[in-house]
Amino acid sequence: MNKSVLGRDPFSRPTSSAPGGESVNALTRKKRHRRRKPATPKKSASRVAKPAGAKTSRAKPAPQKKTRTPSKSVAASTPDVKLDQPIEPIEIDRVELLETAAATEDSFDNILHSSTRFVRPTFYGQKLGHAYMRHHAEEVDPFGFDPVYWNKVSPFFDFLFDKYWRVGLRGIENIPSEGRVLLVANHSGTLPYDGAMLKVAVEEHHPSGRPVRFLVEDFVFHFPFLGAFMNRIGGVRACQDNARRLLENEQLVAVFPEGIKGIGKLFRNRYKLQRFGRGGFLKLALRTGSPIVPVSIVGAEEIHPMLARMGFLARPLGLPYLPVTPTFPWLGPLGAVPLPSKWLISFGKSVNFEKYSASDADDPLIVMELAEKIRATIQQMTDGLIEERGHAFK
Repeated sequence: MNKSVLGRDPFSRPTSSAPGGESVNALTRKKRHRRRKPATPKKSASRVAKPAGAKTSRAKPAPQKKTRTPSKSVAASTPDVKLDQPIEPIEIDRVELLETAAATEDSFDNILHSSTRFVRPTFYGQKLGHAYMRHHAEEVDPFGFDPVYWNKVSPFFDFLFDKYWRVGLRGIENIPSEGRVLLVANHSGTLPYDGAMLKVAVEEHHPSGRPVRFLVEDFVFHFPFLGAFMNRIGGVRACQDNARRLLENEQLVAVFPEGIKGIGKLFRNRYKLQRFGRGGFLKLALRTGSPIVPVSIVGAEEIHPMLARMGFLARPLGLPYLPVTPTFPWLGPLGAVPLPSKWLISFGKSVNFEKYSASDADDPLIVMELAEKIRATIQQMTDGLIEERGHAFK
């Protein structure tokens, strides 16, 4: 019997035979032409005698149970098989959806399939999927941090930290080894490299090696792939809810209160801290009971010296500005390469707010007063680092 991929060949007939040497199909065909007459019930030949003077009437016959006569099709389809012999099962034909011979490794179909795999989109989709999973974790945290991806790209940031910008650290021991902490730093550099350098500094050089989650401005997520890249290396979209969730999980969070005003300063205003917004970081610290560690970063202003800003071209793109630097836009994409400079990062002493309550976060006078004190502390630390770096180059 021919076999197919899904089972028996539907076009072959069963070869089982009935008693007498004829096949079951042959007997079935014969029965189709045979007609059976229905059996008629016999009439009663005698009548019951009645006594004299009695009315004579026909006796009604007793009701007989009607039996259904098998139809011709059913009778015709029943094979004439004796009861003293075993009945062989009759296989029922099935409708096959695929009727091809089983392909072997050397068949033409397999050879054609393997030779044309390079022109099929599914081949490249599978390769890209395998390559993607080799550099990404199967699960990420609620903010998108991917530890596998960070381990893959961290050598690049280590090179920037150690070789390209030669970052020096001051007072890193002031960061607590555990518990919720808020790192408040100045912002500069046109592109937010300072957040990545702050992350590398704490994770690679602090005794505890605790991870740092830094808040990122909204405009970064307007660039293709850049927002997802920031999330995977530990960046979190800047808002009160995200920062509060991180602190409630006892994490180390870095914030840059200057925001866009900090990275958008012109080169002539370098290292002059801008206003710290409405003191949102102070409200966050008071409501969560988190200590603040002031951080000063010097060196990021020189990687992209901003000479001017173009706003009329940036607005259609949804960006706050387009920078004009000595290399951008004159060199095209090469203008985005940062220039080498000497960096210094200083960590001040931790500031606690134990004598304040969470309700003080709703008092604007207290918030602005404490925020101005933190800004003045960071400005003083920045001036000291600039002077120290100037003496180092003499």
